[in-house]
Amino acid sequence: MSALDHLDPFELRTATFAALRKRRVTIRKGAASTYRRRLVLLSTERQASEPLPYANPVALRTQAAPSPAGPRTPETAEATVTDPALVKRAVKAAALGNAMEWFDFGVYSYIAVTLGKVFFPSGNPTAQLLSTFGAFAAAFLIRPLGGVVFGPLGDRVGRQKILALTMIMMAAGTFAIGLIPSYATIGVWAPVLLLAARLVQGFSTGGEYAGASTFIAEYAPDKRRGFLGSWLEFGTLAGYIGGAGLVTLMTALLSTDDLLSWGWRVPFLIAGPMGLIGLYLRLRLEETPAFAAQLEKAHADERTREKVRLRDLVTSQWRALLLCVGLVLVFNVTDYMLLSYMPTYLTSEMKYDETHGLLVVLAVMALMMCVQPFAGALTDRVGRRPVIAAGCAGFLLLSVPALLLIRTGSLWAIALGMAALGLLLVCFTASMPSALPALFPTEVRYGSLSIGFNVSVSVFGGTTPLVVTALIGATGDRMMPAYYMMAAAVVGGFAVWRMTESAGRPLPGSAPSH
Repeated sequence: MSALDHLDPFELRTATFAALRKRRVTIRKGAASTYRRRLVLLSTERQASEPLPYANPVALRTQAAPSPAGPRTPETAEATVTDPALVKRAVKAAALGNAMEWFDFGVYSYIAVTLGKVFFPSGNPTAQLLSTFGAFAAAFLIRPLGGVVFGPLGDRVGRQKILALTMIMMAAGTFAIGLIPSYATIGVWAPVLLLAARLVQGFSTGGEYAGASTFIAEYAPDKRRGFLGSWLEFGTLAGYIGGAGLVTLMTALLSTDDLLSWGWRVPFLIAGPMGLIGLYLRLRLEETPAFAAQLEKAHADERTREKVRLRDLVTSQWRALLLCVGLVLVFNVTDYMLLSYMPTYLTSEMKYDETHGLLVVLAVMALMMCVQPFAGALTDRVGRRPVIAAGCAGFLLLSVPALLLIRTGSLWAIALGMAALGLLLVCFTASMPSALPALFPTEVRYGSLSIGFNVSVSVFGGTTPLVVTALIGATGDRMMPAYYMMAAAVVGGFAVWRMTESAGRPLPGSAPSH
């Protein structure tokens, strides 16, 4: 006797329908599971048959379809429509922080001879100058550590928060220098405190440029990224002009005794109010659209919220990191040579009048500021690679003629030689803020750029004044600045040859932006 024989017709019909529904659901689940297995198998076979541009597991997690320019957001991805007012505010806040950073570096470089007398024992002027530039270089040696700390942190907690933190630390370090007593007052503690303040500055700067360029690049529309990014280096030049102009004014108005006793402190103390203004602007900003989208994706997929280890970041991005180091090398060696070292070169090596030398460099920087936005717009039209390549070729061919002009000692010859080098430098200052962030995907952009940029600046850029001064002292050849720039141009030219054009294209890992 069957178990169903005791059921009435209604109960029997209900039980039959329930069994049929259960069977249909089981069949559908089995079919769906089989379909999914087939899709995974086909996807795996297709990916295995397609050559990848480079091994980049971090980037590949964020993209569906790689392109010849590296992993890109697919054409079908939803585009980001930018708010012009918000973009303008982001550019201002980022550029102001950069201006404050280079205001300090400009002041430090232009008043290096005075600082040597204040913080180091009297005696050999060359030893004092080398000691001052040694403290200058020490800040760059700690920059990679700041990049390792702030960069990956910016990829996890946000660009805006880290940029506000670096602004506070930069302002505090610069302000502290203006409060340090002289060597005559506290002895050896004076250079020790100077070094400590410079290390705070260097550590904070490790997260500043990479964060600011990433911030602007991720806010900017694809077709205007070069123009908007160029305003970051416009801030650099404005900071240099502000710092150098103040030093020039004080040198002209104050006596040597007044400058040594209290005048040198004024430029550093100004950093306090400047830092508060920059902090206010940065705290009012929102996160970039690219990072907000990445954060939303991280919440949707718990796997992407795992912390990217430093070793994995380097191994997955090593080609892009090498390109970044090469590009930053030529950019910063020529930058520090022209804007930081040449005023000292004119004074210490050529015995040129200090005030006139500073005025010539100020005029060159003002010329660069006028050209900077137009050069940035040019990179959007013709591309970053042609503009950077033109700068490398120019430094390779014209460094020696330009320095020979400068060494004639004539005011007009010095101005012409410096202007030629300044216009060549604009090829880099207008291109790099948009070219460097495009080397890396959104998920690791801040961290990767911080590491590559700061390693290159620390080893090659920030040490330029110290190395060139030492080379001239060792060889007696006063053409060393030209040879050093030519060597940097060769390295930069090779990096340009290997890089991929990014003008007018979405950033890797980001949707198209209009």
